[in-house]
Amino acid sequence: MDVVSDAISTVRTGRPSSNRVRVNGGWATRLAPYEGAGFHVVLEGACLLLPEGGERVRLGTGDAVLLPHGTGHLIADVRADAASLERAVPFEDWRTDDAPAPHPSSEAGAVELLCGKYRLDRSRAHPLMRELPTVVHLPNRVGRHPELRSAIDLLGGELGGRRPGAGIAVPSLLDLLLVYMIRSWMVEDGTGVWSAALGDPVTAIALRALHADPAAPWTNESLAAEAGVSRPTLARRFTALVGRPPMAYLTWWRLTSAAALLRDTPDSLAAIARRVGYGTPYAFSHAFNREFGTTPGRYREHAAAPA
Repeated sequence: MDVVSDAISTVRTGRPSSNRVRVNGGWATRLAPYEGAGFHVVLEGACLLLPEGGERVRLGTGDAVLLPHGTGHLIADVRADAASLERAVPFEDWRTDDAPAPHPSSEAGAVELLCGKYRLDRSRAHPLMRELPTVVHLPNRVGRHPELRSAIDLLGGELGGRRPGAGIAVPSLLDLLLVYMIRSWMVEDGTGVWSAALGDPVTAIALRALHADPAAPWTNESLAAEAGVSRPTLARRFTALVGRPPMAYLTWWRLTSAAALLRDTPDSLAAIARRVGYGTPYAFSHAFNREFGTTPGRYREHAAAPA
């Protein structure tokens, strides 16, 4: 696993959901704040996105937008006025069909969207995920992010019909879409902390090593040797870019990974302790309690409790 994959995996829970909708004329729909992340892709036409507390964004054909923190928002016709926005219909009442019948492409003002949500547990989110802005807008530009465009095309095709195997294909494509949107944002933004960390060859090598095998008996010396630099050089560059020293990051990542395993698997405490680099369940429980303020067993009970 790499850093971006791990950052997504530790927060993602359950199955994503999605709908393909088509509207025409004056319209506006409201999506309430959500414990997860929302996305929209404009397959045809143009519309407005109005996030709570943020600036409106005009979306055109081929644009993708991710709301990684589940911010409440409106999407509306580009001609919608203040009165229309006040009358916005809740999304659950607004859409009428997951796979609408095709309309003539020349239909004036028609807008076709892919809309969806990811369920996320942000209680122990990786800082890469917390760094994402309220709205990630990825405009459609020729030649930019071809893998994102391919995922959008494939997903639109699956949601546009009732094809055999769609029950497996759609969730898998939605997972790909999330990865490609985050990856594209990192390329487009270029100024974020984690874009810099993963763009620095020394820090990136160290991070990949820690994520590839967090249970290994890493030391500052062995990690510096892996990165091909001296221990002081690694410590200076890693700490400046990541925000904590290498061994502190390793401890945090081991325990964050353990929390995800407690939430998502039935594995025993001893098995989880070994997977994240602790020799005994006692050592693991002590470190976990220090980090989370509760025991692994109680954490698992709380994580498994119905919402």
